[in-house]
Amino acid sequence: MAQKLFIGGLAFSTSTERLREVFAAAGRVESAAVVTDRETGRSRGFGFVEMATAEEADQAIAQFNGKDVDGRQLRVEKASAGGTRDGGGGRSRGFGASSRGGRW
Repeated sequence: MAQKLFIGGLAFSTSTERLREVFAAAGRVESAAVVTDRETGRSRGFGFVEMATAEEADQAIAQFNGKDVDGRQLRVEKASAGGTRDGGGGRSRGFGASSRGGRW
């Protein structure tokens, strides 16, 4: 089963094609994407790679986490399922909401 990896610390010059090429050294890459800013189209310095198997994902983590690629040190880890990486929880109260209850 495919395993998605979060790739942090990308050089702004690293393209999706380059990311795919680098991670292919660890196994079959199902997909790769460098995340870009919606307005400028410039890289945001992170991306995602989906490896074909969990074993290949583990190999990619071992091979590339902490390694220098395009002049930057990568941080490679399994992507979280929920789409948020901070692990924070709790309920958002919205703008201007008070934690003491009541309407305001």
